[in-house]
Amino acid sequence: MDLNRKLYRSNTNRMLCGVCGGIGEYLGIDPTLIRLLWALVACSGAGIVVYFLAAIIIPQEPSSSY
Repeated sequence: MDLNRKLYRSNTNRMLCGVCGGIGEYLGIDPTLIRLLWALVACSGAGIVVYFLAAIIIPQEPSSSY
C-alpha cells in the first residue's frame, strides 16, 4: 500500500465534478460502485450537499502533460 498517495478529483473518471471517480481511483475500486452508493446516500438529502462540499474540498488531479 502506497502511503504517499493522495486523494484527487479525477480528470478521466468524471461525470459531474470527478469526486466519485477520484474516490474510486484512490480506493482501487470501480467508480461506478461509488456512484451507486452515493446515489443511495443522496436520496436521504444530505448526499447532494456532501458531494458538492467534497468537490470544493478535494483538489483537482494534477494534469500529466509534460
